[in-house]
Amino acid sequence: MTTHIGHRTVVLGAGIAGLLAARVLSEAYSQVIVVDHDHLPANAVPRRCVPQGRHTHVLIERGQQVLEELFPGFTAELIGQGAPTLDNVRDVRWCLSGYRFPQPKSGMTVVSASRPFLEDRVRARVSELPGVTIVDRCESLGLVTAPNRHRVTGVRVVRHADGSAEEVLDADLIVDATGRGSRAPRWLTELGFEQPAEDKVHVGLGYATRIYRAPAAGLGSDLGVVIGPTPDAPRGGALQMLEGDRFLVTLMGMLGDYPPTDPDGFLDFARSLRLPDLCVAIRGADPIEQPRSFRFPASIRRRYERLARLPAGFLVTGDGFCSFNPIYAQGMTVAALEAITLRRHLNRGPEPDARAFFRDMSKVVDVPWRLSVGADLAFPEVVGDRNLGVRIANAYIPRLHAAAAHDPVLATAFLRVAALIDRPERLMSPGNMLRVLRQNLPHPGPTARHRAPDQASEVNAP
Repeated sequence: MTTHIGHRTVVLGAGIAGLLAARVLSEAYSQVIVVDHDHLPANAVPRRCVPQGRHTHVLIERGQQVLEELFPGFTAELIGQGAPTLDNVRDVRWCLSGYRFPQPKSGMTVVSASRPFLEDRVRARVSELPGVTIVDRCESLGLVTAPNRHRVTGVRVVRHADGSAEEVLDADLIVDATGRGSRAPRWLTELGFEQPAEDKVHVGLGYATRIYRAPAAGLGSDLGVVIGPTPDAPRGGALQMLEGDRFLVTLMGMLGDYPPTDPDGFLDFARSLRLPDLCVAIRGADPIEQPRSFRFPASIRRRYERLARLPAGFLVTGDGFCSFNPIYAQGMTVAALEAITLRRHLNRGPEPDARAFFRDMSKVVDVPWRLSVGADLAFPEVVGDRNLGVRIANAYIPRLHAAAAHDPVLATAFLRVAALIDRPERLMSPGNMLRVLRQNLPHPGPTARHRAPDQASEVNAP
């Protein structure tokens, strides 16, 4: 028999972070209300208020493990409904720091589903939970507190319907999962608390994505391509197989080098990449829609854990807590890990302590933040703190990538860290460092086999 620590909790935001928060909150509260200002579609189509949902999204392996823990049988359900499954090393062509990785079997299984499809399936699972209600087209306006303002007791909302009036949803706990546009910092100042400090790293990232009918030319048995941008070539791209016999190609440019969205310009941008794979795949492909763009100006980490005072009954999760450069595919997995953190605090009872919760949340985001920001700071134009650790990592990682082009063990080791399965320290273990040293002394140098060409003749072939 479940013992509840409270009657009602309200989650603001019905994206992945909010839905996963609702999942664990349903174990501790008899009623969970999830509100979202967007219209939530009845099927797996992109949402107007989730513009990044049209672009490449990958639930890396650690995140997939968490979703399987929260929703037993979830992976099999996705596969049964047509989502491709792949080995993240064997079935994907990785090109990092300009080096093409080997493709050994790794056992790192990834379900390659679109963001709308994945969110639709998670929302369906959450809506089936006892006591959970999901309300769309409902705007959250601000927090309601006890007279002394030390405790949040509800949230003011208005439903987007003719004649709707403002109402208050009383709650024992409010969880803000409204994303990068979270108004929580402003709400705190309105209540007399300080705003959290922000760490911000400007990357000037631009995406353009187009979806095509499968199959993709030139892939053979492979199911994905990742071409990472580098300081000397700040353009990259990815190909992802999707459910429904489709595939998408996302082109990306750092530091304001945005890919165009007209079809000819899109193809020309793909042709400019270090590897020909994406251009070959789309040159004769059958497009389903026009290219779509997305801009990501900066990664933002809000330091709630450093606030000396916080009201009881109010927490923040997801991108409102920390928003990562999306090219590293960490966002959904971090949201899943944050949900597990929330579950641990709920299990302690009687209610989560905000300061302790945010301290543990900070520990969750520390590693992915360090990985993504460290990689961004390899670009000289990106402004940030290049401490000794960052400088060492940015000198070491390209050498590791060069060695990984000849060493399947190193290739798998790096991608396990990127998938948040292993900690970054594993890459600097004595065994791995010795492998890097052996491959770099003498330095193998660019080779036709392992170093990706700057121009590929097959791109320009008729």
